[in-house]
Amino acid sequence: MAKRSSLFIRIVEGKNLPAKDITGSSDPYCIVKVDNQPIIRTATVWKTLCPFWGEEYQVHLLPTFHSVAFYVMDEDALSRDDVIGKVCLTRDTLATHPKGFSGWAHLTEVDPDEEVQGEIHLRLEVVPGTRACRLRCSVLEARDLAPKDRNGASDPFVRVRYNGRTQETSIVKKSRYPRWNETFEFELEEGAAEALCVEAWDWDLVSRNDFLGKVVFNVQRLRAAQQEEGWFRLQPDQSKSLREEGNLGTLQLEVRLRDEMVLPSGCYQPLVQLLCREVKLGTQSPGQLILLIEETTSTECRQDVATTLLKLFLGQGLAKDFLDLLFQLELGRTSEANTLFRSNSLASKSMESFLKVAGMRYLHGVLGPVIDRVFEEKKYVELDPSKVEVKGVGCSGLHRPQTEAEVLEQSAQTLSGHLGALLSSLSRSVRACPAVVRATFRQLFRRVRERFPSAQDENVPFIAVTSFLCLRFISPAIMAPKLFHLRERHADARTSRTLLLLAKAVQNVGNMDTPASRAKEAWMEPLQPTVRQGVAQLKDFITKLVDIQEKEELDLQRALSLQAPPVKEGPLFIHRTRGKGPLMSSSFKKLHFSLTTEALSFAKTPSSKKSTLIKLAHVRAAEKVEEKSFGSCHVMQVIYTDDAGGSQTAYLQCKCVNELNQWLSALRKVSINNTGLLGSYHPGVFRGDKWSCCHQRDKTDLGCDKTRSRVTLQEWNDPLDHDLEAQLIYRHLLGVEATLRLCTFLPMAAAPGRAPGSLQHEAGSS
Repeated sequence: MAKRSSLFIRIVEGKNLPAKDITGSSDPYCIVKVDNQPIIRTATVWKTLCPFWGEEYQVHLLPTFHSVAFYVMDEDALSRDDVIGKVCLTRDTLATHPKGFSGWAHLTEVDPDEEVQGEIHLRLEVVPGTRACRLRCSVLEARDLAPKDRNGASDPFVRVRYNGRTQETSIVKKSRYPRWNETFEFELEEGAAEALCVEAWDWDLVSRNDFLGKVVFNVQRLRAAQQEEGWFRLQPDQSKSLREEGNLGTLQLEVRLRDEMVLPSGCYQPLVQLLCREVKLGTQSPGQLILLIEETTSTECRQDVATTLLKLFLGQGLAKDFLDLLFQLELGRTSEANTLFRSNSLASKSMESFLKVAGMRYLHGVLGPVIDRVFEEKKYVELDPSKVEVKGVGCSGLHRPQTEAEVLEQSAQTLSGHLGALLSSLSRSVRACPAVVRATFRQLFRRVRERFPSAQDENVPFIAVTSFLCLRFISPAIMAPKLFHLRERHADARTSRTLLLLAKAVQNVGNMDTPASRAKEAWMEPLQPTVRQGVAQLKDFITKLVDIQEKEELDLQRALSLQAPPVKEGPLFIHRTRGKGPLMSSSFKKLHFSLTTEALSFAKTPSSKKSTLIKLAHVRAAEKVEEKSFGSCHVMQVIYTDDAGGSQTAYLQCKCVNELNQWLSALRKVSINNTGLLGSYHPGVFRGDKWSCCHQRDKTDLGCDKTRSRVTLQEWNDPLDHDLEAQLIYRHLLGVEATLRLCTFLPMAAAPGRAPGSLQHEAGSS
């Protein structure tokens, strides 16, 4: 049994932020930290005090985390970025909001004395003395202290205070993982109510010392326990009076904590078998549990349920059959072809999730070049006469204002070019489309044609396919390329308008250019020749797309499995240390890396022959490297064993915090079941004759920090987690137990520890 925790985070927008630039504006972005560890950075929104981000993330983390904080920053090209303010939500706060925290939160000033992190290892003893008992405090070590100096390190020492007496440890220079092993004693007075306070500080030669956190102990409790040893989390200084929020603006957030107690796989087998049996039987199944799930799923959680079901059936090799069953159920209750798959039903949401899970790489290949071209050209495009801005053209001093007609004509040409390029790319992509996606569209096409066989409904099967392919997949990706990982930054206002108009044109093509779609916005008329040509291209593409036989499907799937598609790929900088000389960021070499479920490989270019760097079965840890080691906070290390059984480390530098956490997440997910995973590691490097992090001289010394193998960002191409998906489905069923009982379908649910087993009767009697 294992407890899993995850955070859904949506950073919506900011309002009324203070101006940080001399222009009276700011360039805001958000950094998200969990227990003061940066895990997410939003895009920068330039020159605004009311930024809109609209970015969503899901983070899997340790159940022991304490808080999540959102820092709004102002990006500066020439100096260090300014901190505007922050919002902090504790785990306890989130736990009191089962449906999640949602709303506006005031930004508060960032107080350095509150920016604490890390733990301290202490041993506390009450020992008898000649006259009175003595309190002995052994300060052993600390880990993951906050970096207070510009070099990314600190110079920590510990101050121990009790009953008016203060004692201090020695100062450990340039370390966030100091080891002291120093002991202090205080005389215990009978009945004294004084607390023992252990404070960590960063020593500064010139300015005042920086506070690193503290731990306070109740002496009476220590006297009763006689001895206590362990790692204690450093706490901020709560003695300061509460500061007013001031006028730092507000931040709109949605944050939802989900804790799941995942049982051993065998507990979920009856439920999984029941669901699989129903999917295999299709509409002949007498129980229709999936139909009941759809009927009892609220609108707000339908996407989550659909994604979970889809992943569960993907793991069972039944995704196509599951979607086919949903298609049949929806077709059975649809009488009007025009409304087919236009609602947010379980079928629509499941197919939407399926395309993202199985077709994201395909989407990037088809759409990526067109999106890149739109961003690079930065052309002014507008078709709506009421929104046209007349611009000057020509050389400096010879400006001639463009007429409205010229702007509209030029815009139509630009959009026609983008639309034509996209449709041509789509037409050439039949063989590149994943076999399981093609086979699913084939089933959809056939089912719709069987349901609407008349000549007047000739286009309905094509529209059914495009309602997912164009309206729910390609068009949303065009309008929000960052959310589909097509671009790293949000589009500016001009590019956003171009993308919106292009998405509208794609929707018109997807609607097969019906009179109803044309009547909505008459000013789209200049694109009609390209749209009509696109309809013919799209119908031809769909005809070829769904023309896949079962043997061809199996052959394509087999070929795909042999290729081991990348879990993640992209350029990184590598430095493999040999333990000699200084390790500088300039010594990193840029290569193209590719991570599959088998190995981490590299090549000089994406098209070059790949060389295996690390076999995935040999990975023992993937962790961050502290900033001072290479002068960058975006370096990670992959610890692995070589063919001879020796321990090796590869240091890889990323370009930003998001890329760093994405690579760490990918590496951790594909190696999570490896044997011999490390529980601790060194976040520094072995330079000369000692570790840079804790200053220990033994290279084989146990690590000075904990590994974080369970801390990951969720991506669409994540490895499937069968037990978690089954647990999420069970939790949903338990939540709608009363409704299901009315249907007399399921037996009475039991306690969570044995709940999945209560479905065994149904699995055996269905």
